[in-house]
Amino acid sequence: MPLAVYPKCFLPAMVTERTMTLDDWIGMVRRDLDVDGLEFHWGFTPPDRAGRERVRRALEAQGLCAPMMCHAPDFIHLDRARWAKEVALQQEVIAATAELGGRFCRVLSGQARPGVAREQGLARAAEAILECLPTARRFGVCLILENHYKATFWDYPEFAQRREDFLDLLGRIPAGPDFGVNYDPSNALIAGDDPVALLESVLDRVVTMHASDRYFEGGGVDDLRKLDRDPRKGYAPFLRHGVIGRGCIDYDRIFSLLRQRGFKGWISIEDGDDPGVGMAHLQESAEFLRKKMAQHQLP
Repeated sequence: MPLAVYPKCFLPAMVTERTMTLDDWIGMVRRDLDVDGLEFHWGFTPPDRAGRERVRRALEAQGLCAPMMCHAPDFIHLDRARWAKEVALQQEVIAATAELGGRFCRVLSGQARPGVAREQGLARAAEAILECLPTARRFGVCLILENHYKATFWDYPEFAQRREDFLDLLGRIPAGPDFGVNYDPSNALIAGDDPVALLESVLDRVVTMHASDRYFEGGGVDDLRKLDRDPRKGYAPFLRHGVIGRGCIDYDRIFSLLRQRGFKGWISIEDGDDPGVGMAHLQESAEFLRKKMAQHQLP
């Protein structure tokens, strides 16, 4: 099973501060991590086709690839013009994913802004995803809907965060080679759901996975819900991404279910908040996952 890595702890440096380049990140991965690919984020993706082709060739020269794009579309807009801009951007990101050589591009519902009714939001998100499917088909890309908590640069958490909302949205999109699920076990935990139970309910539609572990430091789920009601960029200060294998996610059970299903997709490491220890923690997470993948005889 192929293993990728996502630079969660380095996103501010790569996207907003611009103190770390994409070439820096590629070099660090090649030198320090036992992975097969790099999951991209739209914020550090080269803005033009020539730049993306250059990156693709550079990765291939080092035995790597860019299989996944981590995009955070915000389809929860009642204003049609703003909604249409998000759809157009998602379509642009799909094309960029293909130009990088990628096969999977993430979609979400969007931010849970106050005043948007459940049916309104789910309808807008489903309409947007359906609008993007022809573009995905044209470029040979599979859109992956993630059970999500909150994007790094969002003010509000995910609209379809709860299990019932996520499954409702998923059920509105037909199954097929151009649409599936990116399963994230720790996001289920943050939503108050059982990660294994959620996996069992979507197992036949899972095509990729974020390997993650979370923990609270000085707060809890109730405190998180209180903070989520007010606009605030990023995660609560007491919610942490941790080293994979140190937290409470049952990877033996998860990998056992994936093996039974015959899953052969990408698993991408989503680990860490502190860039000071980022690479050391990513190394530990990669080692843990490689061992577990071998233990469960995943290809």
